[in-house]
This record gives sequence, C-alpha cells and structure tokens, in this order.
Amino acid sequence: MMVTLWYPAQFPGWRGTQYLTQRESELMVKAAGDPPLPKDLLTKVRTHSTVDALPQFRRMPLVVLSPGFTLPRATLSSLAEELASRGYVVAGIGHNYEAVATTFPDGHTTECVANDIKDWKKLAKTRAADVSFVLDQFVGPRPVWGGGRLIDERRIAMIGHSIGGASTAPAMLADRRIRAGAMLDGMYYFPVTGLDRPFLQFGAPVHQPGGTVDPSWDAAWREMTGWKRWITVDRGDHSMFTDELLLFQQAGRQLPGVEIDPLRGIRVGEAYLTAFLDEHLRGVHQRLLDGPSPRFPEVRFWG
Repeated sequence: MMVTLWYPAQFPGWRGTQYLTQRESELMVKAAGDPPLPKDLLTKVRTHSTVDALPQFRRMPLVVLSPGFTLPRATLSSLAEELASRGYVVAGIGHNYEAVATTFPDGHTTECVANDIKDWKKLAKTRAADVSFVLDQFVGPRPVWGGGRLIDERRIAMIGHSIGGASTAPAMLADRRIRAGAMLDGMYYFPVTGLDRPFLQFGAPVHQPGGTVDPSWDAAWREMTGWKRWITVDRGDHSMFTDELLLFQQAGRQLPGVEIDPLRGIRVGEAYLTAFLDEHLRGVHQRLLDGPSPRFPEVRFWG
C-alpha cells in the first residue's frame, strides 16, 4: 500500500512532486476512453509540492484521505495541498488493487482487480482497516515517517470520497483515534449506530433529503448522535471534490452532464472542509458551518 504525505515545510525540497508516473498516466488515460489523450499527459501535471521537504517543527493535526474507487490518491492533490498549506499533515492512501494504477518505489505497477468484484461492503470494510493500519504506522512511539512525532494523535480526521466516503463512518466506529470525519458524495453500506463524533455529509444534489437514488443518507443521519452537518452543492458533480474534472477541462475534454465549473467545485469543497477541520481539530468556531453563506450561494444546508 502506498501513502503520500503532504505537510507544511520549512523550506521547499529540490525536486517537484510528480503527479503520476508514466505507467499510472497511461492506464488513467486509457480508462478515460475516447477521444484518446496523450499517454504521458498526467506525468506533466504541475503541483505545488516538492519531494522530501523538511517539515515545520511544531505539533500538527493529521487528516487521512481515501480516494474514490479506481482513482489514484494523486487525484486529491488539490485538497491535500490546500490542507497542508493551512497547517495539516495529510496522508493520502493508495488502496492497492483498487486504483486504476499504483506504482511502487521499485518501479512495478499494480492495476485495479477489485473492479471485477464490486463488493462495496467488503471494499468499505477493507478500507476502514487500511486507515487504522496507516494510523498505526504514523502515530505512536515509533512512527515510520521521520516527522511522525510532530503529529498530534489527539487531532486526527478522515475525509473520504465516494467509496472512500463510504468507509469513513466504519473507520470511525472501529477506531476512536479518528475524531471527525467527512463523507464526500459516497453511500452508507453499514449502520452508523454509535457514531458520536463530528461528521459531515457533503455531496451533489442527488444526495438531498428524500432522494430516491440513495436513501442511505437519510437513514444514517437519524442514527448519528454527535455534531453533524448535511450539505449539498447545486449543479454539483460526483467528482467535483477531486482534480479529475479540472484535468479533463485543461485537456480540452468536456464530460457529459457536468454543470459545475471544475475549479469552483474544488474551491467550494476546500472552503467547507477546512472550516470543518478547523472547528473540530482546532476548536475554532466556523460561521461558515452555521448556515447558508452569500459567498457560496450554491451550497444548501439540510441539517
């Protein structure tokens, strides 16, 4: 399993972060279908991160990111870099054999085999276990990352997109180290009885209350006993929280059915997710979470 860490640095490293490897780019482009795009397209994406930068020497909260099904962890780079710029350590998990491609340090690349199974309950449960394993490696007396002792293990959150979102509540129920969680346009495959910590349901209009496509949000909402918010984005899309829509736009590809401007979708997600984390990991009240805001008229509050 591969994990990418983003964090506030004292100074930038000497080398920029590669978005995807050559093989990852080839397989990602192939999955995008026609019209064909250059195979090395996603190796050329520029990020704001550098490799092996020295972390700032201070205690920092940790946010674990779990991407959508088949999506490489790099597709959450915009969100991860934004959170790191605000003082969070961010761990993006590459759930092996679920992403379309995952390249390891020795150069070999694994592909998605879970696509033939699509056992969503098993995937959500397995991802929850992955998250606990990652926490075991990064917090505690002997962290595998050299800056691990800077992580404040009392301030840990998880954000999951799609099937990653589906695994967020199970991960929290299984591991009380996760103090807050956000579900980005996923589904609930298990009851959330006993979920007593802050939780954010954040999605596209299909996830408004009373929806017939996915009634799981209504059922889960009634079971949660802690702080909770339910918000949707008008004209929002399932992939608006990721880099995917923006990359397609920059490549000159218009995806059918997408109404929201990709960059606007990313900015809306960043605003509400950073507010959620600042409130529950830093204890700073965020008025943005109290109700509708003129800054974001497309955002609807349902609870």
